[in-house]
Amino acid sequence: NARCIATNGDTIHITWSDGRLGTYTNIFYKRSTNAGMTWGIDTRLSYSGSGARYPAIAVKGELVHVVYPSSDQIYYNRSTDAGLSWGPEIQLSNNSLWPQYPSVSVSDSILFVVWEDHRDGNYEIYFKRSTNNGSTWEADTRLTNGQNYSVLASVVNSGLNVYTVWFDRRDGNDEIYFKQSSDNGISWGSEIRLTNDIAFSGVPLLSVCDSSLHLVWRDDRDGNNEIYYKRSMDNGLTWSADFRITNN
Repeated sequence: NARCIATNGDTIHITWSDGRLGTYTNIFYKRSTNAGMTWGIDTRLSYSGSGARYPAIAVKGELVHVVYPSSDQIYYNRSTDAGLSWGPEIQLSNNSLWPQYPSVSVSDSILFVVWEDHRDGNYEIYFKRSTNNGSTWEADTRLTNGQNYSVLASVVNSGLNVYTVWFDRRDGNDEIYFKQSSDNGISWGSEIRLTNDIAFSGVPLLSVCDSSLHLVWRDDRDGNNEIYYKRSMDNGLTWSADFRITNN
């Protein structure tokens, strides 16, 4: 679930934040229709205010979805023609404070978005969904309730299952947590702690294929930052041991 790149066949969609227009950053987009051999023009997507940044992108067929924070709210934009043209921005949140690092996933006509938000006095993970390809959106749902920050969430989906991971410091050090919905985000199960070491475990990214979940994160249990991996083969019910995949 790389946040800023999505593909459909030979068409590659990328999005990023860019300060070329002056003091504040804006969100830009471009695409390749031949598997990256050549690229189209840069297209500006954000006009909502100051400091648009940290975009995330997802694609399903001809529909391309981009979410990002700007002016202390979460915004959304979409293309219905595979990135040729874009609609007006839609403001997704109304009472956010310092929102950052959204992640977006799509299942047919249903969109899932998670992000971190400081509206409650510390950073917590919030969730929002649309059931009609982004035309309208349901209310925000707070997914975490820790005593310290919960940040850098990643969301993926498969079938009716929606999965999210993040890291937080409720236990005195940074650990990776996992949460699942089995009804397309209507309700959510309890949190499951996935890491357990005295060092930093954070910056998680999650990927899914059918019932198999794959998690990577950054961890300094070995005295320096290394990339670790673990997986679940049963929709997140059980998980393998941590596996170190870098050695530098």
